Amino acid sequence: MKTSMLAPLTHILPLTSLTRARTASGYVRVLVKAGQKVKATDVIAEMPADRRHVIIDVWQALRPGKKNSAINLINRKAGEKIKKGDVIAETGGLFSKVVRAPADCEIVAVGGNQVMLEMEGGKVELKAFYNGTIKEVLADRGVLIETTGALIQGVWGNNRFDQGILINMAHSPGELLTRERLDVSMRGAVVLAGHCDRADVLLGANELGLHGLILGSMTADLVPTALQIEVPVLLLEGFGTQPINSFAYRLLTTSEKRDVSVNAAAPNPLYGIRPEVFIELPAEGEPAREMVEFEEGQEVRIIGKPHESVVGSLEQVLPMPVALPNGLKTRAAIVRLEDSQEVIIPLSNLDVIE
Repeated sequence: MKTSMLAPLTHILPLTSLTRARTASGYVRVLVKAGQKVKATDVIAEMPADRRHVIIDVWQALRPGKKNSAINLINRKAGEKIKKGDVIAETGGLFSKVVRAPADCEIVAVGGNQVMLEMEGGKVELKAFYNGTIKEVLADRGVLIETTGALIQGVWGNNRFDQGILINMAHSPGELLTRERLDVSMRGAVVLAGHCDRADVLLGANELGLHGLILGSMTADLVPTALQIEVPVLLLEGFGTQPINSFAYRLLTTSEKRDVSVNAAAPNPLYGIRPEVFIELPAEGEPAREMVEFEEGQEVRIIGKPHESVVGSLEQVLPMPVALPNGLKTRAAIVRLEDSQEVIIPLSNLDVIE
């Protein structure tokens, strides 16, 4: 029986077509064209880096005598653009001491025996991070990339993005990852593991130069550490000790040694942004649906104890609200678990997997 109630939807798809934006804030100079094929490591755009300011204490550098005398040795004015090695100040005489510009820069201010320089920031490169085809160039912002492959969505990420070869360290869906299991042979790889409960694991992953850490779950106290490191950290289930659901576990473990893109985006329900793992495949796929309603036959994941992260088949949406053990009445469904057990679960505790 079908109900008009919209269902939360998580994509765990062995094959789908995907379009993703690769953009940056501020002005971006796009280096590719629509229709061009790109690899994940290709630079598709570049942008000016943020400029930084440096203060040079001329008196400390030249020691001319009286502290207020250094201002007379500065031969530059605010607003001047100078090159690396140009003289900023000098004492003169036979054994002249000189202060030179450390890089191409602009004189921002002169005063109090000091010179403030604004250093040119150089360029920041924006990589594709997906193997695919440029679908559209977004003027001065970036591009849309179209590709096909497997898609596994998670629930939390530390807002980092990278790609590498997948290594499976989760011999069971909830296996604990320890620092001792990480070694230098994993540098540049993306590691799949069940659960993490120690900060030294995250710090070790950062020191080794991992390109991603996909976890079923981690303890909530590790959030500050995860947000500080450069390695993308993506949680498939959430905070606590939940094991990886069986659908995602099968798809990821059978994809070991493949190149994967880890987009550990900070979730934003308002804009439909979720962290995700993508595995490019050389096959045609259909676009995934973005909205579904609860209906019989769907594969669902249970959210909440005692069947947390367990998946099953939605057998029937009950037509009338049912009373829960706590006395509340709510819409619910009969779910057949993978062990053939049937349980009644509130619709609010179900997540459709598609």
